[in-house]
Parts: sequence; structure tokens; C-alpha cells
Amino acid sequence: MTAGYPLCNMRGGLTVVLVALLLGAAGCGGGEDPAAAPAEESAVEESLKLYVFECGRLRFDTVERFSIADDETDVRELIVPCYVVDHPDGTLLWDGGLPSAVAENEGWGDNNQRLDRTFAEQLAEYDLGVDLGSFDYVAFSHIHFDHVGVAGELTGGTWLVQQGDLDAAFPEGPGAEAAEPLLDNMRNLERMVLDGDHDVFGDDRVQIISAPGHTPGHQVLFLDLAETGPLVLSGDLYHFRLSREERRVPTFNFDAEMTLESMERVETFVAERNATFWIEHDLALFETLRTAPAFYE
Repeated sequence: MTAGYPLCNMRGGLTVVLVALLLGAAGCGGGEDPAAAPAEESAVEESLKLYVFECGRLRFDTVERFSIADDETDVRELIVPCYVVDHPDGTLLWDGGLPSAVAENEGWGDNNQRLDRTFAEQLAEYDLGVDLGSFDYVAFSHIHFDHVGVAGELTGGTWLVQQGDLDAAFPEGPGAEAAEPLLDNMRNLERMVLDGDHDVFGDDRVQIISAPGHTPGHQVLFLDLAETGPLVLSGDLYHFRLSREERRVPTFNFDAEMTLESMERVETFVAERNATFWIEHDLALFETLRTAPAFYE
């Protein structure tokens, strides 16, 4: 073999063919690797998407139960969102909004709740390829009524629930009647009981982070979105921006000390991952977001 002789100009010989294969001689002509385009298409197909929905609103005459004086903020209306996570390996419903029955009332009801369109109606209209019977996974940040509103309409999927909230949802003995009736249907769904953090699809891109305190099994959701970047959905770790700024714990939380510990843990996680943090009930924030059928990826 002549020193410096271009491999692509060599002819004949099994040895040359083998060397050419080993060294990728197909690229010697300076052209692009023919496998590059399919790889790029595959990357696009495997993107992680987040869809945001409006699933109700809440209105308050006073915010004192949130450990905020009425003269500290003029915010009296909170948004109630639902989220759909579309992963290459399946779909996840995160938080289920207000009960669909609220939509039967036009405008604000007597209980200061409002739902203009049900989640099921929105899913059908936007034709995203998923409905309340086809989610692979269902997870609520916690079991309060404004986060499990569609629980009674779910007919499929695996419920990802922390042991603390499962015990609170289906208590036994004295006080059992206090369980949220909206969750009765969840007894019939397959469930995965969690005891801490959980990597939903096994690739670190969708992680449930345990953050008890608001309820015994409260949790937040982390998404590692390729374009948008790392994102944490708060559940009810906070309701107001002031709650986050000054670590205000609502008077109705299950455990105040546990809540503060969870706030510290989640904030450390957010800082370490350089993540954006969405307070789910923040109406002013919500009004700046892209809602379905648009999405984040």
C-alpha cells in the first residue's frame, strides 16, 4: 500500500474492502453521513412535550387561611390547571382540576368556583390522541378536590400515589367518612404506591419529587424539556408568590414543619437543576403561558 494514497481511490482486494468498512470509507468523498438525517428525525419524534390546560378558577374573599394578610396582596383569584405530559414511552396526566360538575353552572357558582370547559371537552376538541381512558399514568400533586376533579372519570392508567396520600384517600376506622368522595373511582384503577421520588419513564426526564406537608403525600413534578429547559410544577407547595418569597405555610396544611422541610428540599433541587418554577395556582403566570393545543418541549 503506497504511503499517503487516498483510501477512496484504492481498487480491488478483500483487505482494502475490510479496511474501508472499518474506517467508514463511505464518507471519504466528503459527503454527509446518510444515517444523519434519520437520526435527526428520530430525535424529533422522541421529544418530550408538556400541554397546559385551564381546568377551573377559584375566588376568595380573604386570603388569611394562606397565612397572608389581606392587605399584603390584592390577588383573590387562583387558576386551576391540568397538565398532559407526552413522553415517547407514554402519557402522564398531572393534576385533574375542578370537578366537571362545576361546569354545569354558568360563570361563578355560589362556592366561588368556576369551570368554563371540562377537561374532557378540551381533550376531545384538541384531538391530542389521548382521553380520560387512555393515559398510561395518572398523578395528582395531592388529593384535594381542585386537583383530583376528573378522578371519577378516569377509566385507565396507573395511578402514581405516595403512601401518605393513599392512606388519607382511603382511611379506615373513625374519620373514614372524611375521605374525598371524588377519589372513590380510583380504587378501581391500577396503582403504583410511592415512598419518595420516582422516575416515571426511567430516563430522568419526568420525575415525581416527594414534598409532603400540604397533605401527607404531596408531590411536585420535574420535567427536563429539551427546548424550554428544566421545569418544576409546584402542586400546592405554594399558592402565591409571597408564599414562596417568605415561606408562608397555609393554616390548613397537614403539617407545617414538614411543609417547610419540603420547601427547602424542593428549592435546593430547583437551584441544583437550574430549573424554572411554576406556581400552579398563579393566575398572572398562567396568563403568560402557551395553553393547549400549543405545547412546551
